[in-house]
Amino acid sequence: MSTPENRTNETNVTVVENLLKRNSDDVGWEYGVLIDAQNKDKVKCKFCGHQSTGGIYRLKQHVANVGKNVKKCRESTQEAKEKCKKSLDESKRRGRKRLSWTRAIDPKATKTKSLKQQKLNKELWKERTREVQKYIARWVYTHAIPFNACDNDEFKQMCEAIGQFGARFQPPSQRDLRETLLEEEYARTKSLLEERDAEKMKSGCSIMTDAWSDRKRRSIMNLCTNCAEGSSFISSKEMSDVSHTSEVIFELAGKAIEELGPDDVVQVVTDNASNNMGAKKLLVEKRPHIFWTSCATHTINLMLQGIGSLTKFKKVIYQSKAFTIFVYGHTRTLECMRHFTEGKEIIRPGVTRFASAFLTLNSMLEKKNQLKQMVVHSRWDQLKDVKTKKGKDATTTILSPAFWKDVKICLSVFEPLFKVLRLVDGDVKPSMGFLFGELIKAKREIKEACGNVESRYKEIIAVIDKKMKGILDSPLHLTTYLLNPYYSYANQAIFDDPTITVGFINYVEVFLPS
Repeated sequence: MSTPENRTNETNVTVVENLLKRNSDDVGWEYGVLIDAQNKDKVKCKFCGHQSTGGIYRLKQHVANVGKNVKKCRESTQEAKEKCKKSLDESKRRGRKRLSWTRAIDPKATKTKSLKQQKLNKELWKERTREVQKYIARWVYTHAIPFNACDNDEFKQMCEAIGQFGARFQPPSQRDLRETLLEEEYARTKSLLEERDAEKMKSGCSIMTDAWSDRKRRSIMNLCTNCAEGSSFISSKEMSDVSHTSEVIFELAGKAIEELGPDDVVQVVTDNASNNMGAKKLLVEKRPHIFWTSCATHTINLMLQGIGSLTKFKKVIYQSKAFTIFVYGHTRTLECMRHFTEGKEIIRPGVTRFASAFLTLNSMLEKKNQLKQMVVHSRWDQLKDVKTKKGKDATTTILSPAFWKDVKICLSVFEPLFKVLRLVDGDVKPSMGFLFGELIKAKREIKEACGNVESRYKEIIAVIDKKMKGILDSPLHLTTYLLNPYYSYANQAIFDDPTITVGFINYVEVFLPS
């Protein structure tokens, strides 16, 4: 007869057994038990008490006395051996079946199949791919991984490596990431830097400076080097307590040149600020064989700024800015605008302020009809904010034919320069050899947009030429333009242009003084 005390002990034993047993019908659990409920891989043999860390699969090998590097159980029965061996064989068959099924539905492996079968396999392949992508997406969302990380080559290589490995891939542990793998990656990176140093000595490199302020309003100066193999960081220095004079910038650049080796540095790249231009003069005097090049992105932005300040363009930019400020400054007007544009925005950020102005004008022109419908609709007219002076001005702007005409003219002038801006600010291809040629093309397109009437484009071209002079028409730019087959093969007259040939000779005298 069981007493209350005995029943309590039996209950406790049952609870412990349930905690130490996997929710699985695998035959291996007849002969093994979990050691720790928190670790599903530590299993203890019921026959001999041997503990393994390979999960139930390794325990079945232990009981069946099969497999390499697995301790054999000397106390397991013949029946247990046969059951475990049968289970292991079935696992292998299922693994081979999954692998063959994957190969069977691979669209690349179905050349001899019928069209109907190929179509079916293609759908199955898409479905299978989508299931795997869901797990990747879940990891990205859970850990707030930036979406652009999925465009990284290393991410694609990782996915390909896991796919080639196949089933039973073991992901790295935190310890692996902190120690062994980190050491291996450090060694690989060091090797790549050595290759880059060799490339630097062979082809030369550039030094780039960049000053910025962080959220604590601390002024930071960064220096990095760039060669044919890519960019690498040199140094970063806080300069909150130092005035960014020409002498200070020259000194920082000079230290970087000494560190890399004066014979291996081709040019120093900065923006067009007056202090940098002063440092340029000091560098030319001390190191005449090194070029000082102005940032092309900053220079083209100054061109856009100068053109935008012209009377013919200043008004339309101001009107578009006033309209967007009004719409985005009130929740009701913003909701109304999004209703008519079907959720599409007008304000679009660009790489610079004047690039953003171009993108906003272009976006407004694309939504011209929707915006016109909006300002004449009763839904817009009923808004309280629309009845104010700014609201009435916004309505007048959208309904003005002259405004839309000026928008088209402004875009036709801005667009060629914006294309050049995207070229020099992107990473698609090296832009130095294309910059001068694309600026010539941009000026030609601007003249055509103005009907080739000099009085219409004279001021615009004057702004471009003024910002280019001595900056984007340097001997280095002219030489890369001359030596670029994209231009020289299309126009042999380049070789007879005195401006280009003189620039090339000046480049040779600086780069090869001997």
